[in-house]
Parts: sequence; structure tokens; C-alpha cells
Amino acid sequence: MLSFLSRFVGILLVAVALVTAVIDGTKSIAASKLVTTPLGWHWFEFFPESLNAAQAGVQRHVAPWLWDPVIQWILLLPTWVVAGVLGALFVWLGSRRRRRRIGVA
Repeated sequence: MLSFLSRFVGILLVAVALVTAVIDGTKSIAASKLVTTPLGWHWFEFFPESLNAAQAGVQRHVAPWLWDPVIQWILLLPTWVVAGVLGALFVWLGSRRRRRRIGVA
């Protein structure tokens, strides 16, 4: 059950990566230069309150240094990169492992 959920979330994230890559590609062609949309912009555009709450929560309860260099750097990456890497990781974690038969066949 957990592997199915992991694969489902992974495929959903890969689909998000594909859609955002196509959108960024279309914008790049229209502008005749490379245009990428950062993850932080999408998060702020769709869920602005949760972005502020996440920042406050991480800085107060986890570690203040974690938000400024680490999470801000991730939020400045293109959305398709972050979603693609996370999606591939979830698909890989949810993949079925083949059992190896040990012995003479």
C-alpha cells in the first residue's frame, strides 16, 4: 500500500514537472530567451498563507539557518526541476524490487 502511494505521488509530481516545463518552454519561446518560474513563485501564487506559515514554523521551531540558505535556495529553483527530482525519487522508492533467486536453476 505504501509503495502504491509513493508511486502515485511520484507520478503526480512528474506530471507537474512536465506541465511546468512546457509552460516555461512556451514562455521562453515567446520571449526569445530562457524563462523559468521558481518554485517559490508558484507556492506564493497558489498558497500564500502557507508559505508564510512554513517560513515562521521553520525559523521558530526547527532552525533559523535552515530557511535562509537552504530552503530559499530550493524555492529559487525552477518548479520543473524540483518536482521532477522529487517525483523520480518517489517513483524509485515505490518501485517493486525483484527477488533474486539464489541457487542453481
